Amino acid sequence: MATADINLSKENKELSKSFPDFSAGDTINVHVKIREGNKERIQQFQGTVLQRKNVGSNGETFTVRKISDSIAVEKIMPIFSPNIEKIEVLRRGKVRRARIFYLRKRKGKNAKIKEKI
Repeated sequence: MATADINLSKENKELSKSFPDFSAGDTINVHVKIREGNKERIQQFQGTVLQRKNVGSNGETFTVRKISDSIAVEKIMPIFSPNIEKIEVLRRGKVRRARIFYLRKRKGKNAKIKEKI
């Protein structure tokens, strides 16, 4: 019984992190802890959310895509990771799908997402 209580307390501690509500198409800024040797710093990763998987569960993940120097970078991050410091929603995107992988084929102005008003 004691181990079950410990596991529940760990889950509650992780779930106590509160992040803003975001979905596919939103532009977000994720503050991620980076460890280099014995130093630790916070680096920002700003991009468009392609999908959220397992929403509401303990194993929830989200995929963020950004383009830097005409090279696309995608990161899949667990939302309750201890390495995620903060998530900011910069723009709300107006999309009709939950997974917007069609953005991978588009470039330039064609890859823009309309903003919700």
